[in-house]
Amino acid sequence: MNTLPTTVSLREITADTVRAVTQLAVAESQAGFVAPNAVSLAQALFAPEAWYRAIYAGEELAGFVMLADESLRSPPPARPAVGVWRFMVDARFQGRGVGRDALLLVIEHVRAKGLFSSLALSYVPGPGCPEPFYRALGFAPTGEVDDGEIVMSLPLAQAMPVATRKQ
Repeated sequence: MNTLPTTVSLREITADTVRAVTQLAVAESQAGFVAPNAVSLAQALFAPEAWYRAIYAGEELAGFVMLADESLRSPPPARPAVGVWRFMVDARFQGRGVGRDALLLVIEHVRAKGLFSSLALSYVPGPGCPEPFYRALGFAPTGEVDDGEIVMSLPLAQAMPVATRKQ
């Protein structure tokens, strides 16, 4: 396990990187918590609100994130919402702070738009689910359940944990 600090960044997916992104995978015990990246990218083709990036740890491809950002619709709604639609870190990079730093970058991206009061996400409940990870970043349950997934929200006005690795 690499414990040296690594710069985490979010990068556009290109024709040269898309296959590698579709080959990323979580640990087998987590497979029920996240859709395959190929499915997510296919859905993004038909969703104008999809904003997606590859997660890199240094120069190594380490994960994938996709937002549902209503401000990208044409025309956007008067009060657009935003949520983490997909988030995954490849099994090889878990436990190294990559996911934490990547999600902090996502939060910074959403805050910088200045359009949203909160960032939503949801997770499939069960042993090994990401609830403790999300709570540690300030997300709290809303009381809503969407298609069996627990919905959480992060108020964007609150202070954010300091990233240990800068973009």
